[in-house]
Amino acid sequence: MTDTVDYIVIGAGSAGCVFANRLSADGKHQVALLEAGPTDWNPWIHVPVGYFKTMHQPGTDWCYTTQADPGINGRSLKWPRGRVLGGSSSINGLLYVRGQRQDYDRWAELGCSGWSYKDVLPYFKKAENQSRGGDEYHGGDGPLRVSDMSFKRSICDDFINGVVETGTPASDDINGYDQEGVGYFQLTAHKGKRCSTAVAYLKPARKRSNLQILTNSQATKILFENQTATSVEFTKKGKPAILHAKKEIILCGGAINSPQLLQLSGVGPSELLKQHGIDVIVDSPDVGENLQDHLQLRTVYKTTKPNTLNDELSNVFQKAKAGIEYILNRSGPLSMAASQVYAFCRTKLANERPDIQYHFQPLSADSPGEGLHPFSAITASVCQLRPESRGHIKIQSADPLQHPLITPNYLSTDLDRQTAVESIKHVRKVMATTAMRPHIASELLPDSAAQTDEELLQQAREIANTIYHPTSTCRMGSDSNAVVDVQLRVNKVKNLRIADASIMPEIVSGNTNAPTIMIGEKAADMILNQA
Repeated sequence: MTDTVDYIVIGAGSAGCVFANRLSADGKHQVALLEAGPTDWNPWIHVPVGYFKTMHQPGTDWCYTTQADPGINGRSLKWPRGRVLGGSSSINGLLYVRGQRQDYDRWAELGCSGWSYKDVLPYFKKAENQSRGGDEYHGGDGPLRVSDMSFKRSICDDFINGVVETGTPASDDINGYDQEGVGYFQLTAHKGKRCSTAVAYLKPARKRSNLQILTNSQATKILFENQTATSVEFTKKGKPAILHAKKEIILCGGAINSPQLLQLSGVGPSELLKQHGIDVIVDSPDVGENLQDHLQLRTVYKTTKPNTLNDELSNVFQKAKAGIEYILNRSGPLSMAASQVYAFCRTKLANERPDIQYHFQPLSADSPGEGLHPFSAITASVCQLRPESRGHIKIQSADPLQHPLITPNYLSTDLDRQTAVESIKHVRKVMATTAMRPHIASELLPDSAAQTDEELLQQAREIANTIYHPTSTCRMGSDSNAVVDVQLRVNKVKNLRIADASIMPEIVSGNTNAPTIMIGEKAADMILNQA
């Protein structure tokens, strides 16, 4: 290991792998990539349905849990985040969603010049290797493989038809001109295997002599000299070590780890840092604040016919058959993503664009990683796209190995509560359509007895869960309280940037992996253009 390099990248996740590749590509810069977890050797990482085996497992997942949250009836939720090469792109549901063009135009309105839709679209395209080929909205030769879903079932087609009956148009591209619509997701997959950022960006770069990839190496502190970031302390398999950066340190830890490491390093709310005996480098009160997440309401309906995956995989012989189908053809149930069908719809609360998103699955389970229910059922999860509720991330002590406190503050605003109620009403409307009604035997979740808005809100609080999209804890902006500026440089210090989902000034209207990869591409370009 060379202990002095040009650039240190902390976190080999959705954005960090992008950085490692792009900064080392021309051979001019010495780059070190630190990853707290192991290499992506686990075969379940590369099987699309393998998230059932990698979430909630300490070998690949940070296994975070939130504080008990009054908004969801005092429950504490599991918040899986990838702790492995590829980060959360190695354990996520593989769904490729960019969000709405208005999201990025809104970022620009908030003072983030250079981050409008027209500014970020080239970086989505640069990353993408679209199986349908490149066009005005899609890239055809980028590292990240994006492909159509091969796994389909007839009940999914009927759900699409049901949503169309309610007034949402059919769509085959939510990442083009307009997001509104219902159809089959595209996946970050290629020939039946997951395409994480470790596969897309690190694999072709691993043999470069100017790139060091240090796994099992958890950053514990960023060191400063006169408010200039100079070095990173980390543990390598539990043993202390240090790396020095000649040029910059880029923090790509994600919405939980990035604010945590800043706080541990003396950049954060001064009162919090002093409380834990940490010397204050910069009083930055918004570090760890503005936490946003998409809260899904998992509605489950028992079906009249045995035509769901609960039936297809109900015994060991059927599971073995599915395994053989995947081994021989890279197809079948093991090739499927976390959800099959998307729907971006408007409730009566919406203005000019969709305000809720569906994730439809022809199966049901209590949670990923647990077995399927022993009866025929489907799941229609629905989430509010742009929640107003804000939470925070705060360290509990100066111990870098102790998980921070995660406080989401779900359903803490009137709009969020109203949208939760309207979401359940929307699902019931879809299930009552001529396309879906013949399939529905009974409503399992929420309780079908709940009819009033107050009763539906209580059901929402009880069935709600994270859909794994934490963002915005190191907010980008041009105001004095922003954690990073529009070049993603941490304010009031030098030679330190953040590039991950934590910099989003507001959460995007959809899944967050593709936008995080875009952030990595755009930020790497910023650095290379100034180098």
